[in-house]
Amino acid sequence: QVQLVESGGGLVQPGGSLRLSCAASRSIFEIYAMGWYRQAPGKQRELVARITSGSSTNYADSVKGRFTISRDNAQNIVYLQMNSLKPEDTAAYYCNVVYYSGDSIWGQGTQVTVSS
Repeated sequence: QVQLVESGGGLVQPGGSLRLSCAASRSIFEIYAMGWYRQAPGKQRELVARITSGSSTNYADSVKGRFTISRDNAQNIVYLQMNSLKPEDTAAYYCNVVYYSGDSIWGQGTQVTVSS
């Protein structure tokens, strides 16, 4: 059984904050990397942030300094703290987990809308 459960999306004003969470059902010891991707209407899915089992992180240039990805190993959860949100951050956000086995799992997506 492998699945991801995402939560934390919503409607916020520009400059506001949200924290997304993604919980994995498999052991953290089986996970190589966890990340967040987003897809806006009419655009391709893009990497937002990623963290590996060695705690190496990568961020899209557009979110650098505003978003922070973190991991709770004990609970198999990855978080995306989003601060100083902009209208251009509006998108469906998807959690992704890559296991050492090579399996890649996607969450169902959670909508983030930034609007005044």
